[in-house]
Amino acid sequence: MSPASTQAESKVPFAPILVADIGGTNARFALITDYLPNDNEFVISHRHTFPSSDFSTFEDAISEYLAQLTGITISRACLAVAGPVKGEEVMLTNLGWHFNVTQLKARFDFSNLQVINDFAAFAYAAPYLNASDNIVVKQGQAQAQANIAVFGPGTGFGAACLVRSQGNQAVMSCEAGHISLAPVTELDRQLHNVLRDELQHVSVENVFAGPGIARLYQAMAKVEGAQVNELDAAQIAALAQSGECHIATKTLNHFCDWIGSVAGDIALSFGALGGVYIGGGILPRMHERLLNSRFNERFIAKGMMSQYNSQIPVTLVCQENIPFIGAAACIHQGQSKD
Repeated sequence: MSPASTQAESKVPFAPILVADIGGTNARFALITDYLPNDNEFVISHRHTFPSSDFSTFEDAISEYLAQLTGITISRACLAVAGPVKGEEVMLTNLGWHFNVTQLKARFDFSNLQVINDFAAFAYAAPYLNASDNIVVKQGQAQAQANIAVFGPGTGFGAACLVRSQGNQAVMSCEAGHISLAPVTELDRQLHNVLRDELQHVSVENVFAGPGIARLYQAMAKVEGAQVNELDAAQIAALAQSGECHIATKTLNHFCDWIGSVAGDIALSFGALGGVYIGGGILPRMHERLLNSRFNERFIAKGMMSQYNSQIPVTLVCQENIPFIGAAACIHQGQSKD
């Protein structure tokens, strides 16, 4: 679609939005040049990725990106960062980057600058996802304008909720990765006992993020009375894929089963009748195993609230550029009500 036709769809000219996805490895930037209401889609252009280590400060990184844009005035920006956002001060520990939101806004003459956690961006993006690009894990009937929960295991375990009520909405971030992991089945309990011997606090993140797969594999080997090998997640996945190691296979199968219980707890906690969306870097790479697991059974199995969870759809998000879409939505939704 040409720029002329996209502008024709808008009642007023669309003010470009600078969006960024800032992680420990890369600083990714893009420009949102339009929103297409008929397609419920943001137009993303001018994408650039810079190694984060190339810059000593975030201000240097954003300056480098803005230098790539000639003849474009930017007044709106939203930054999705991999870490907690506390008030005006943003600290990206892995990079040693620190900036003040008000000072950054003044330096680059933004009239609107928002800084949000990357899972907050995921929550903002949820209503704009393209169903054909993602995988239905559990069928259900999403209630219009009801809360949407997002979560994902990766380097850490993130979660957030898009809270919607009476035509208004806001994103609630949280630290769900650090809640206590609850055993449900007898195998859960056996594994939990082994994990508890190693860890003072067995959290969701301890098992479902970072070195969690390796930790779960070692616990499974102990429960099964098998030799405990020092393997990383990639080695475990390769052994499970080849069928060479039944402990590796059982570990990944149980990973998918048990995370179904966690997802069901998150759905209940957030009242996510609008749906649950799973992201992160782990489950999209093992989606077939997830689909063949007991995820759905364990998602629903919540006693007197089983009927409640049975109606909630669950989607595995494989779509790219979620932080860009969410950052754009954060700005666009806020100003569309002004």
